[in-house]
Order: sequence, then structure tokens, then C-alpha cells
Amino acid sequence: MRSHLRPHAPRGHPRPYRPAALAGGAAALTAALLATGCDASSSAEASAHAPEFSSFSSVRFTLDSRGAIEISGGSRTAVRSVGAYPVTAGRAYRFSRPDGHLLVVLRHWPQAGPDRASRGRTPRLMPPPEGSAVETGFLVDTPNRVLADLDGHPLQWLDRDTIRVDTTNTAAGDLVRLTLSGPHGGRPGPATTPSADRTCAHVDNGTTRQVLLPEVETGTPVADARAKLRRLCLDVQYASRPGGARPGTVRQVLIPLAGRWIASAELPPLDGAALPGRAPGNRALVDPSRPATVVVTR
Repeated sequence: MRSHLRPHAPRGHPRPYRPAALAGGAAALTAALLATGCDASSSAEASAHAPEFSSFSSVRFTLDSRGAIEISGGSRTAVRSVGAYPVTAGRAYRFSRPDGHLLVVLRHWPQAGPDRASRGRTPRLMPPPEGSAVETGFLVDTPNRVLADLDGHPLQWLDRDTIRVDTTNTAAGDLVRLTLSGPHGGRPGPATTPSADRTCAHVDNGTTRQVLLPEVETGTPVADARAKLRRLCLDVQYASRPGGARPGTVRQVLIPLAGRWIASAELPPLDGAALPGRAPGNRALVDPSRPATVVVTR
């Protein structure tokens, strides 16, 4: 701790006063300000309006298998809940996202619901037919790009965007952690992948349509799988499962099929043999109101 006491010269020996030295210092400071074309007040104003890349540190969303959500981290005060809404058949609730905010949507079971322990023994990657899931939304107030990672594995850089995580198929007692981290070292982070929003502006989320199923292999980088789905104008959500591929890479991509909400095109198929009409290169009828799921290996 810094002391507030100031040293004093011994009594009888006052500290020398050098007006010439002070005048010289003032002249040098004035010359420096004139040379840069700034004055003290404008310099302070510029500093006050400069972007502070370190203003957002990190925030973590932790969910258990019953839907309880815990928010922690140095920037948790930048998070504001925007409600929880029941959803069925894998459909996504359409939260509004104000300009300048990042939207986090967490899909989970209601807290009051039973702890579906059977899912730990026979996990399914598509929503089971019983009951409704819940989507809880949070707005994160940050002007900076932030890095999102799921269970310790990087997903993507977000710049006032939307990220969705589905935890309805985690095993009983399991925890899922979504962490948003601000850039370090005064850098704003790498540029984000160009959005497909302009290309998909004509797509009606309430109308089914045909898409060409893409090729996705186990171990594919997350960014590659996400880019393929965005080119099809499909919304993307993330899930995580242990095993099946190198941690941090894609285990599987699930594209829900229209008219059969408990069915999906599994790319690649878990058993190695795709069902008819659900293989890469096939045309399939999809419902854009239901996000495709990128399953990341823990």
C-alpha cells in the first residue's frame, strides 16, 4: 500500500526551488502539445472515447441435466436474462436481439421436470417426444468480439451474434459449460466468418424446403461444419458428447427432417450406413424453424 506521507527536508535546510527548471519543463510540454496538434483537454477526451478491449473479460454459463443455470465470471454483470419459453419438436424460439448485443440461447429441460436418468444409459441426440424443452435467452452487453467455447473447446468468434447450445441430451448428472471470453493483449480478435444472412434473407423459416445434404466426416473442424450448414441457410446450435472423435472436433451433424420431427439426417451415420434419402448428396426436405445440431466431442 502506498503511503500518503510526504518526505520533508530537514528543518533549517529548505528544499531548493528552481524556477528556471520548472519553466523549462513547462516550455517543453507546451512544445510537445503544439507539435502533435493536441491540447490537454482533447487528449483526455480521446482517451475517454478510445475502445477498451479489456472491458469484457469472461462469463460462463453452467447447466446441469435438470436445466439449472449458473452464471459466473468477471463480466457476469454484462448478462441480462430475456426470458424462458417452452419449445416443442426441436423448434427454436425467436428471441429479438437488439443492436450491439450478443444473444445466448440455452436449450434445456424445465428445472421442475424429472431428472431423466435413463438418458445417461441410452443417450439420444434428437429431442425425445415426451414433454417440452425450454429455451432460456440471455443478452450479453459487449462491444467486442468474444470467443465462445463449449466444455473447454473453441467454437467460434462472435461479434454481436447469436449462439445456441442444446443440453437436452446430456446424461444425468452431467454439466455443460459455455464460456465467452474477451480478447487479450488489447487485440479485438480475428475477423468473424462472413455471415450468410444476406444470402438467406429470402428464406422463410416457416416453410419447408429441399436442401442437398452435405458431406461431414467425424473429426471435421467445427468451423467447416458450421460453414456448410450456413450455406444451406440453416440455423446452427451446438451440443457436446464424450468420445467418437478427437476432442474439440465434430462428432456428428444432425439435420432435422420436415414432417418427421423425431427423425434426422445423421452425418456421418453412427452405424456407418445412412438410411435411404439421408446420405450426403441426397436431397432432403427440412424445416428451417428447427436448427441443425453440431455435436462437438468433449
